Amino acid sequence: MSELSAREFVADFFESFTREVVAGDDAAMVVDRYYTPDIEQIADGITLDRQRLIDHLGPVRKNLVSCSYDVHEAIRTDDRLAARFTIHAELRRGRTISTEVYLFGELAPDGRIRRTTQATRNVTAA
Repeated sequence: MSELSAREFVADFFESFTREVVAGDDAAMVVDRYYTPDIEQIADGITLDRQRLIDHLGPVRKNLVSCSYDVHEAIRTDDRLAARFTIHAELRRGRTISTEVYLFGELAPDGRIRRTTQATRNVTAA
């Protein structure tokens, strides 16, 4: 296991992934650096495999101006991860949204994500 704490791992993982996506790097290459080829990401009952995750990055890239992550809690073993964090996203049209995420995941030995199940809720201030 890496020297990073679980909270640092989650923050670093998602912040660097998002930074690379927004920077315009090839979406497939970015996904392959952070996720295994057999990725299965289930968020609020919607399943994304590798191709659907790549496709999802197009709208993210088009609409996202900046993003930050507040990791509230995280636990990591060699191949398991559980975390609660909030994503604060500033969108192109000036809107800012905040989403709380409850994530349970499985990691590959190299630290890439293999599977996640997530539940989210909008916590944007009115």
